[in-house]
Amino acid sequence: MADTTRRDFLTTSAAVAAAAAVARAFAQTPAGSGQFYERGAVRIRYLDTGGSGFPLLVIPGGGLNSTIAGLVSSHPFNPIEEFKGEFRVITSDLRNANAGESTGPLEVERPWDAYTDDHIGLMDHLRIDKFMALGFCIGGPFIWNLLERAPSRVVAAVAAQPSGFRPEQPELFYNNNMTGWGPELVKRRPEISMETVERFLTRMYKTNADFVFTVTRDFVRQCQTPVLVLPDDVPAHPYAVAMETVMLAPKSEVSIYPWKEPPERIPIAVRQIRSFLRGHRPT
Repeated sequence: MADTTRRDFLTTSAAVAAAAAVARAFAQTPAGSGQFYERGAVRIRYLDTGGSGFPLLVIPGGGLNSTIAGLVSSHPFNPIEEFKGEFRVITSDLRNANAGESTGPLEVERPWDAYTDDHIGLMDHLRIDKFMALGFCIGGPFIWNLLERAPSRVVAAVAAQPSGFRPEQPELFYNNNMTGWGPELVKRRPEISMETVERFLTRMYKTNADFVFTVTRDFVRQCQTPVLVLPDDVPAHPYAVAMETVMLAPKSEVSIYPWKEPPERIPIAVRQIRSFLRGHRPT
């Protein structure tokens, strides 16, 4: 009983601390920058740390439940705290993440591009032309899509523990989201049916599924944007795909591996990210 009580206390304390950290992060949003931007039926919750540093777009991990809060509570390090001192860090809740506040339609025929529209739209809203990008997990495929769609705007990018297609588990992302994302979304948004969710996820993760989902190997071979990759090796973050992008991209760099275990290695990885961003920051 004592152990159970202690576990409950620690869990509650961690949740309270994470919520407080997110609240502090939002409290630092400069007056006048706003917390939402709207584009038609899309409404995106974002955090802009302001300042005069070069813009850094951070895309949280967590799959289709990617949120700003996740950066504080579930990532190997908090990029807001690490980089806000010298970069203008900008991040947002992914459209329709269950724990977030960004909303919009499910664009069944173009799921990846719809999310990229939101990322580019946020930078347009903030009147930012050129920027760097750091993406975790699902942020990996988003990074590659940004590099293909806005090559003149993204001056350098970091893909940390990037998602990718695993041939031995071809329906991993589809199944995870059909059980862990879709049902909760339908509860919150009764105008969306599970049939629509199924079509959306089929297009996103099963139609032409390969590699990094969003771009081809030929694109990566030709991409001239500097890219730093921090590989992982769990079912949703295949090491083989991460390293294939490193081998293909002509201006790629790679971190030590593993970089998250033991935890003492994480500051080394953060230091490499900072050095990479500084090295490619326009003067």
